[in-house]
Amino acid sequence: TIMTVDNLFTPADREAIAAAVAEAEKKTSGEIVVSVVPACDEYAHAHWKGATLGSLLAVLGAAALHDFGGYWGGPLGLWMALPAAGGVALGYVLARVPAVRRFLATPEVMARRVHTRAAQAFLDGEVFRTRERTGILLFVALFEHRVVVLGDTGIRAKVAQEEWEGIVAGVVKGMREGQPAAAVIEGIRLSGELLERHGVLRRPDDVNELPDGLRAARP
Repeated sequence: TIMTVDNLFTPADREAIAAAVAEAEKKTSGEIVVSVVPACDEYAHAHWKGATLGSLLAVLGAAALHDFGGYWGGPLGLWMALPAAGGVALGYVLARVPAVRRFLATPEVMARRVHTRAAQAFLDGEVFRTRERTGILLFVALFEHRVVVLGDTGIRAKVAQEEWEGIVAGVVKGMREGQPAAAVIEGIRLSGELLERHGVLRRPDDVNELPDGLRAARP
């Protein structure tokens, strides 16, 4: 079963995340937005890869059993056809298991899907709608076990994309350890410190331009 925002983050977790964003923004003009999506794609190709592999393995196994197992009954074609059909069904079903589907989808394909979906979430959430273009998106893809940070032009002018890697790695680690809320909150805190350290400072007339609460991006 694919993880969802509701079964991973309790109402108390969401309140704590919003509070962490508000706290991080006290010393920076950066506007931090946290967006979480269950999955960035259905990865239909993974199901067909599973079905194909299941069929191939079943046929090879049946042929080996027929040739080397000493079975005389039934023609070889029948021995191969029936296992092939069963292998297709079994492979397709196994590909629905998240860990198997991630393996069949391949890391490269998932990375592309996650970055594309993060960019869409940036636009959908209107993270660009800040006075000084200081919006920043912390995007979490649950199925893919990946995290992406996207900063608007005002952020990118002061903070290199590479400098977010440590924060991203920390959030991913916390998610894998089963502490999603704590991981996200720590990522928010470190993001605020990074922005402050690079001079993305809060103005005297600063206002909260984007909502602080966790956003559940559409699948």
